Amino acid sequence: MRSLHQGQDKRPNVRSNFRMSSTFEADLINQLYQGKLKDYVRCLECGYESWRIDTYLDIPLVIRPFGASQAFGSVEEALQAFIQPETLDGPNQYFCERCKKKCDARKGLRFLHFPYLLTLQLKRFDFDYTTMHRIKLNDRMTFPEELDMSPFIDVEDEKSPQTESCTDSGAENEGSCHSDQMSNDFSTDDAVDEGICLDNTSTAERVLKPKSSLTFELFSVMVHSGSAAGGHYYACIKSFSDSQWYSFNDQHVSKITQDDIRKTYGGSSGSRGYYSSAFASSTNAYMLMYRLKDPSRNAKFLEVEDFPEHIKRLVQREKESEEQEKRQREIERNTCKIKLFCMHPVKLMMMENKLEVHKDKTLREATEMSYKLMDLDGVVPLDCCRLVKYDEFHEYLERSYEGEEDMPMGLLLGGVKSSYMFDLLLEIRRPDQAFQPYKPGEVMVKVHVVDLKSESIAAPVSVRAYLNQTITEFKQLIAQATGLCAETMRVVLERCYNDLRLLNVPNKTLKAEGFFRSNKVFVESSDSTDHQVAFTDSVLWKLLDRHGNTIRLFVSLPEQSPGSLANRTSCPKASADSEDSFDGAKGSRKSVEAILEESTEKLKNLSLQQQQQQQQSSSTSDSQKSSEHSDFEHIESPAQEPDAVLQPSQTENSTRVASDTDNQFPSEERSDSDVNNDRSTSSVDSDILSSSHSSDTLCNADSGPLPLANGLDSHSITSSRRSKAHEGKKETWDTAEEDSGTDSEYDENGKSKADAQYLYFKTEPYSQDDGSGEGQKSLLVHVDKRITLAAFKQNLEPFVGVPSTQFKVFRVYANNQEFESVRLNETLSSFSDDNKITIRLGRALKKGEYRVKVYQLLVNDPEPCKFLLDTVFAKGMTVRQSKEELLPQLKDQCKLDLSIDRFRLRKKTWKNPGTVFLDYHVYEEDINISSNWEVFLEVLEEPERMKSMSQLAVLSRRWCPAQMKLEAFREVVLESSSVEELKEKLSEMSGIALENLEFAKGRGTFPCDISVLEIHQDLDWNPKVSTLNVWPLYICDDGAVIFYRDSTEDLMDLSEEERNELMKKESSRLLKTGHRVSYSPRKEKALKIYLDGGPTKDPGQD
Repeated sequence: MRSLHQGQDKRPNVRSNFRMSSTFEADLINQLYQGKLKDYVRCLECGYESWRIDTYLDIPLVIRPFGASQAFGSVEEALQAFIQPETLDGPNQYFCERCKKKCDARKGLRFLHFPYLLTLQLKRFDFDYTTMHRIKLNDRMTFPEELDMSPFIDVEDEKSPQTESCTDSGAENEGSCHSDQMSNDFSTDDAVDEGICLDNTSTAERVLKPKSSLTFELFSVMVHSGSAAGGHYYACIKSFSDSQWYSFNDQHVSKITQDDIRKTYGGSSGSRGYYSSAFASSTNAYMLMYRLKDPSRNAKFLEVEDFPEHIKRLVQREKESEEQEKRQREIERNTCKIKLFCMHPVKLMMMENKLEVHKDKTLREATEMSYKLMDLDGVVPLDCCRLVKYDEFHEYLERSYEGEEDMPMGLLLGGVKSSYMFDLLLEIRRPDQAFQPYKPGEVMVKVHVVDLKSESIAAPVSVRAYLNQTITEFKQLIAQATGLCAETMRVVLERCYNDLRLLNVPNKTLKAEGFFRSNKVFVESSDSTDHQVAFTDSVLWKLLDRHGNTIRLFVSLPEQSPGSLANRTSCPKASADSEDSFDGAKGSRKSVEAILEESTEKLKNLSLQQQQQQQQSSSTSDSQKSSEHSDFEHIESPAQEPDAVLQPSQTENSTRVASDTDNQFPSEERSDSDVNNDRSTSSVDSDILSSSHSSDTLCNADSGPLPLANGLDSHSITSSRRSKAHEGKKETWDTAEEDSGTDSEYDENGKSKADAQYLYFKTEPYSQDDGSGEGQKSLLVHVDKRITLAAFKQNLEPFVGVPSTQFKVFRVYANNQEFESVRLNETLSSFSDDNKITIRLGRALKKGEYRVKVYQLLVNDPEPCKFLLDTVFAKGMTVRQSKEELLPQLKDQCKLDLSIDRFRLRKKTWKNPGTVFLDYHVYEEDINISSNWEVFLEVLEEPERMKSMSQLAVLSRRWCPAQMKLEAFREVVLESSSVEELKEKLSEMSGIALENLEFAKGRGTFPCDISVLEIHQDLDWNPKVSTLNVWPLYICDDGAVIFYRDSTEDLMDLSEEERNELMKKESSRLLKTGHRVSYSPRKEKALKIYLDGGPTKDPGQD
């Protein structure tokens, strides 16, 4: 299918390609297809005529004139209309160069030369201005087999009077075009000719075709079948040897008659009005190809025996290639393509491949092909492999093919297909084993044997059964496969994820119990009394429930963690003995209830005003011990470790962490920042990524505002800051307040309402080799994913060596991106097996706190945005309090010794400085704040002048055109949004007279860099507005950039050399700052293409 644009609008591009090629073939195209016509305008008063010569490769003929109700009936009528002149009168009068006034004139086209191969395009595609759709005109238009073009050529134009004027169309010059006229034509292009000359022959060497012998014979018709919305093209071509017509429709070639050609005239039954429907489909001629009847040029085609030798060889190769493709297509039509799977015995992973086997190949041959395809040669013998029917989705072995080894694969698979509803599995057995037959109708059951004493679950054993078997018969089958006692056997079916069903009705069938193709069951057979209690209260159910919800996590411990992992914990083995060794540690460890009570108390008392009381409550809670423990909680650590790690004398790092607990913003934040600074992501990336992971999200997608693409968020203070933005309490998001849960999560005693059995936690040693020879200290943690993040951190305390409030949990995603998990009340349900977690030292966020990145604003530096540090702001804190907290951090970490009154904080939006935060502003009341928030810190050279929200601070920069330079930024503080006040302040600051001062708003990202070669004319200087907060300025917030200048100062006059040098410097400067620069030193010129030699070029123009 080809659209109108592909059919009608792309041909000019093809013509351009022909014209712009300088090869022999390009000139051949022109010799065969190119004609000439004259575009003229003749004054009706004095007879003066202005004209130009154009060339064409095809002649577009209108089917129906615009606004007409009747279409042209034939090609001859359309050609006559093509050359019919129009009169320019009334408002369309022509300005005559001789009469020096506007006069009535006649404008038209005259054919001067017809090509050897004449191409006529029938313009069947139009536009309906009523429906605003492109449409196809299916009107009938006849075309003759022989077309006489002599009535349409103007022989008188072969000579042109000297009084006529000539203009160049960019293609060719004819008639009386004199050299002075030609130079005038090119003078408008700054005496620079950018034409392309494709022919070295002079104009005089090219003569017009005489009027004699202008009869053309039709030899090709291009047909369009379809509508304006799309359709199909094919061609009808006549053989000149026997005048037989052929239809070339894609790969199909067939003979047609003259009647078939006449059917392409078009026309439809019934009246359709002026325009036919946009989707009216019809088959009619679109392009006509005629050949000039000239015996001297009409050559017959070559016979095969007359072909040159290289052409004969080429034809032979093409035939051989076609035969090869034909054979290949035949093979493809008889090839069965099916998915092939194999559990590799060495790699121990399921391998997948595509088996392509001919339908006549036997199963034995297909097995050998699969054996080689899976690269099993030398791994297992071929006779230990067989192909079976397999369902990948259900992991179900449907049937085996005993006794059918010599059956063709086409019959075995049910025909030749490119895809099947089932797959094949290359099954492998041990040499001492025999293959088990798989019959259709059987179901596969994976049986896991459960040992209650060791609390272990064995690897599955595959058993095949029938759906009509009873539970009793099924138990006997399992007993044969596992050696367990059928009388005391309990069978539990896992129908779907964690949906456990005890099969205790002896006469019930497997189908009635919900068995399907592939099933998973757990069996237990022991003399314990556990089977006498209700299933949901039994040890078996608890073990299976724990098994279904336990995930494996890789936890990387911090390098600077106090002590070594070997000194803090005894790494267990994955066995029953290891679990027994755990029991000795559980008794001396705090119970789960005590842990949750501590975390609850902490979460309830984390406001900044009560922090002192919170620390006392926390220390009191730390001193409490309990002997209670959960049956499914295992923490492998020394008995005294929880107390030991909090002793100030343990290690240097422990001492520092303990001492910093009295500070609101401990120094561990810096160490975390140092580690993560380079790979930290923007808040936008964090919001986007976190939206897919509920436990790690840093914003509340339901109630919080949406993050914007440029790093803004709808919590930012905008132009409406002049009126108080928020009244009453605002919902917070991305904070520990939400993340810590609400009181409804806990009972009246502050304990978690979650069951203790959800808190299964077990660790194993794990070493990650980082390539340095020393593996990073890590833990392999088996944990119930229903545990909360708060309890998870509590369980990690002995291994990290610091309290849970002094380290942070980062979830590692793809590309090693890390995002902090802060929602303490949420579970690990979004985690899955083998997820990675990184533990980093540093105080975790408390309730109502936000992590903030602080950047220094250096308005006059090449890089105005410089990262300083990470810190924490809290809800209810004033800006001045946050500045007080920043002072020691700036001094210690950034070597900035500042006075609290000589720096300010202001909003940061990407790289743009925004609202100036006043000292009395309160976070979350006057200033909206979010996680990973970013602020600017700006050092002041003088005391703060911003005292009120009604003031406006803008950054001004003077442009000096006489020196071609920009001065440094200077801040201007306005009491209102008045343009007059801005100009007065700028005039007072610069000394420019008020009436001569002009200003313009900077564009783009701060510092709004612009080339000194463009600033004088490209900015919108001196906008006609009275206030700053209206179009085109829209200055509603602090931080806008204003350029100003003296209107009486003239622009420096630069030589061409100076301009080029300055251009290079500016380009280099702007590229370093990331700004694009593009210069337009002169107006763009049209491309001229010459076919017969261009005008003589003055060497001095180079």
